[in-house]
Amino acid sequence: MVAAVENNKQDFTDQDRRFMSEAIELAKKGHFTTSPNPRVGCVLVSYHQGVGKVIGAGYHQKAGQGHAEVHALAAAKIKHADLIKGATAYVTLEPCSHFGRTPPCAQALIDAKVSHVIAAMVDPDQRVSGNGLAMLEKAGIKTQSGLLEQSARALNVGFIHHRVNKLAFVRCKLAASLDGKTAMASGESKWITSSEARQDVQRLRAQSCAIISGADAIIFDNAKMTVRWSELGELKNSYPEDTLRQPLRVVIDSQNRLTPDLALFQSDSPILIINGNMENKLESNLENLPKWPHFVEQVQLPLVKNAQGHLKIDLKALLVLLAKRELNDILIESGAQLSGAFIEQDLVNELILYQAPKLMGSDGKSLVAMPGITQLGQAKALTISDIRMVGVDIRITSQLISLV
Repeated sequence: MVAAVENNKQDFTDQDRRFMSEAIELAKKGHFTTSPNPRVGCVLVSYHQGVGKVIGAGYHQKAGQGHAEVHALAAAKIKHADLIKGATAYVTLEPCSHFGRTPPCAQALIDAKVSHVIAAMVDPDQRVSGNGLAMLEKAGIKTQSGLLEQSARALNVGFIHHRVNKLAFVRCKLAASLDGKTAMASGESKWITSSEARQDVQRLRAQSCAIISGADAIIFDNAKMTVRWSELGELKNSYPEDTLRQPLRVVIDSQNRLTPDLALFQSDSPILIINGNMENKLESNLENLPKWPHFVEQVQLPLVKNAQGHLKIDLKALLVLLAKRELNDILIESGAQLSGAFIEQDLVNELILYQAPKLMGSDGKSLVAMPGITQLGQAKALTISDIRMVGVDIRITSQLISLV
C-alpha cells in the first residue's frame, strides 16, 4: 500500500507547514509516556476563504488511551462542532485502520466527515502501512502524505526501527573522563560526570522501553536502574510523579549471582532476569533458588562462545525476545564488558558518550572491552550526529556506520 500512497504527495503551502509543525510539537508532549505506541499529534483546521483556523488539537498521551485524532476531534466538538465537517486534519502519522486497544482513527475521521487528511508520514506498521489513507480515500476524503516527514520520523525512531527491522532501536550510554576512563582502579566512579549529565541520563531512561545492564554493574554499584523523578529537572513540571512510566529493567545474570536483597529489587517495577541454560544446576538446587518479588520474571536464553571461547548469553537472542514484547527503544547502561560485547557484535544503533573534564590516569578502568578487535581494519566506525555541552560535560551522539 505504501507505493500507492507515495504518488499522492503534492506541493504544500506555508499554512500546511505551520499546522503540521504544530502537530509535531504536540506529539513531543507524549515523548515519555506513549511507549510502546508512537508519539503522534493532530491538528484540525477549518478553512474559510483560504485562511485556516485551528478548531481542535490533541496528541496521543498514553498507550491504551485515545489516539491524537480522537483527542483533536473531542476538543473541536466542545467549541467548534459545526466546523468539523469539511475540516482538514494534519496528523504526524498515518491514521490507523485496525482495531487495537482503541478503534481505528481513520474511521473516526470518516465519521466526523472531515474532507482532507494530511499525514506527515505513512505508518511503517504492516497493519496500517497505507491502509489508513486508502480507507479515507475510499470514503471520499482527500489524502496527502510526506509533509515535514523527516521531523515526523525523528519523533519515533524506535517505533519505526522496530516495525521495519523487527528489532528495537538500541542506544548505549557511556560516561568517561577525557582520557577514556570510567572508574579508578579501585572501582570508585561517583561521580565522574556532572549532575546535569546525570539528569540527562534520567531523561534517556524515561524515554526508553527497557534498560539492559549486567549482573556485575548491578552487584558492584547496588544500582536500582529506575527513572528518578526527582532528577528529571524541568520535566517534572510536565510529568507529575504519579504519571511516571518505569522502563522494564533487564539484567543479564548468566551465573545466577543476583540476590533479592539488592537495591534493584526494592523498587516495585518490572524486572526481567536473563539466565543462561543452567538446567542441571537449577534442577539439583531448587530448594535454594531465590524467592523473587512478584514483579520479577526469569528467562533462560542460549549461551554462545565469545571471541575468547567463554560461554556468554546470546545477545542477539535477547534483542529478538525484547522485540517480540514490542519494546521499541532499548538503553544499555552497563560496564565495559557487556557494553563492549553489544558494540563488538554490531547490536548497537546509537552511542551516547558523556565526557567529563577530568583526567583519571593510566590505572583507571577503560570505557569498553572489545577483545575480538585486534586489527585497525576491525575498528568500529562511527558517524557523529550531535555534540553539545551538558553542564560542564561534553555529550557526543554517534551512530555505528554499519547500522545507520
